Parts: sequence; structure tokens; C-alpha cells
Amino acid sequence: MLSILLVRFSSIGDVILTTPLVRALRRRHPEADLTFVTKRVLVPLVSENPNLNRVVALEPDEPVRHLARRLKSLAPTHGLDLHGSLRSRALRFLVPGQWAGYRKRKLARGWLISTKLDWYGTHTPVPERYFEAARHLDVKPDGGPPDFAIGAQAKTRVDEWIRTEGLAPHSLAVLAPGAAHVTKRWPAGHWAALAGRFTSRGMTPVIVGGTADRGIASQIDGVRSVAGTFSLQETGALLARARVAVSGDTGVMHMATGVGTPVVALFGPTVRQFGFAPYQAPSTVMERTLDCRPCSAMGSNRCPMGHHRCLDDIAPVDVDRAAEHLAK
Repeated sequence: MLSILLVRFSSIGDVILTTPLVRALRRRHPEADLTFVTKRVLVPLVSENPNLNRVVALEPDEPVRHLARRLKSLAPTHGLDLHGSLRSRALRFLVPGQWAGYRKRKLARGWLISTKLDWYGTHTPVPERYFEAARHLDVKPDGGPPDFAIGAQAKTRVDEWIRTEGLAPHSLAVLAPGAAHVTKRWPAGHWAALAGRFTSRGMTPVIVGGTADRGIASQIDGVRSVAGTFSLQETGALLARARVAVSGDTGVMHMATGVGTPVVALFGPTVRQFGFAPYQAPSTVMERTLDCRPCSAMGSNRCPMGHHRCLDDIAPVDVDRAAEHLAK
């Protein structure tokens, strides 16, 4: 019997984008034993996925050799390295099995950033690049979006919150203003203007994110915030109840696609060629054509040009129109 390890330690969006491969493996090999390996904090992204037999967590500060010992006990026949980090490569040596990875296209990405010349050729989304690791397992993308399965407990918690707040579920619009890097953040004033437009149309904007996003949430008056309050599962349940979501090029964007919620994605320093645009789901990517884009692969702490026009120039009125169109 096939026993397959799928290894992706981080981050939110990257883990969500592995799920089309998980689904394809389950359909092609219904009797296979599928184990997903990720960091403890990200387990909720795949813990309810019905296509997996189990999720194994890398605990905080756990040596990779200890994780390898636990994985060896599963007697895997195949290992799919969907991360390509030093830690995941170490597992290839420590855990017996037929291992394979995928190409990250780092050369093409670096060339595009440094010269603005596109050497990617075919623009293959990251979820489809992951399939390279399973090239010996006879699976192909099915054209469907990612999966983010939500458990009953998270759904109940969010439904209770909606009732307590006196909100109508069909009016919810999720806003995700946070980002790990400054250059991926749309200005707080733009978020406030967008929230005002939503409110004037009878929508109820709600801010999501982690504890680090509470600061920007506090700068947007008159908007409810669950940043740092809702878990990943609960954030997914809220997204599933929303008519539309607006997010930067971050994990929330992919969480929205995983629960079937239309999303307006704001792309600034990054570009679609990197492979992280919303995948096979109702979406609109808002971006501006500038000679300085892209300037980094994951964002940075300051705009190299000093103007941040890539996001500053995306007007709230345009985002509102895109959201209104998707929410119909």
C-alpha cells in the first residue's frame, strides 16, 4: 500500500496551496495512507481535510531528527518535499522512502526582480508546481480551487459571534489589512475609505488577522475586528460566511479561495508570475503597471523607490467596484 508523506512547514498560503495535490492523490489512490507534515501552529489549516489520514506536527524547537523518528514509524513509501528548505531536505536523508521535490524557479524569479525581464516562460501557478513532486504517482490538477475544510466547533463559534454582534451573515465583508512585510500593506487610510464605502452599501466590514495586525486594525475607525481573537479555523469559518474578502498578497487571500469566498487581491511588490495569485477561484487581482515592479519576492520593510506607488495608487473606489462585482 502507498504511504505518502507531504511536507510543507510554512506559511499559511503555501500550505493551503498544497491541497489540490492532496485531493488529486486521494482520488487517484483512494487506498493510500496520506500524512501531512507541517508546523504545529499551521496544523488547523489541514486538520479537517477529509483527504488526509493524519497530520503530523513539527513542535516548536523540535529537532528534525526527532520528527524523522516519528515519521519513520509510519513506514512511508513516498515523500513529497513541498518546501525545499534545509529542514525538509534533512528529512529526505533521515526518513527512508522514494522522495521527490519541485522546482521553485528561483533563477527566473531573481531575474525578473533584478532586470524586470520575464524568463518564466509558462506561468505555472504554485499549486501546479507542487505536482512535480508527485510525478511518479500519476496525478494531475483537476482544475479546482484549494481546500480549507472547517470543523464544526469553529463554525459554531463564528455563528455565535455573528448572532451576538447582531449581524446578518449575507452582509459580511472580510478585510485583511495586515502583512508580514511593510511593502505588502495597503495604506490604512485606503482601508478606512473602503470600509466606509462598504458600510454605505449595507455591508459589514470585519478585520481579520493575527495579534500583530491589531495595530493597523485600531487605525480603521468604525470597523469590527477579530484580529488576534479568532483562530485560523475560526477565521476560515468567518470567511466562509462572508460575501467577499479583500486581502493583500497574503495567506488570508488563499484561505478565502479555500472556502469558496470571492476575493479581491491587492498586489504591490510581488507579481502573478511568482505563482501565488488566487488559484482557480472567483477573484480579481488589483495591481498597477510600474517599471519598478516586482521589487522583491516576499515584500520588504521599505519601498526601494521611496514612493510605494504600487499599492498607494490602487484607489479604494476601484477596489470597492471590484468587490461589488464579485459579491453579486
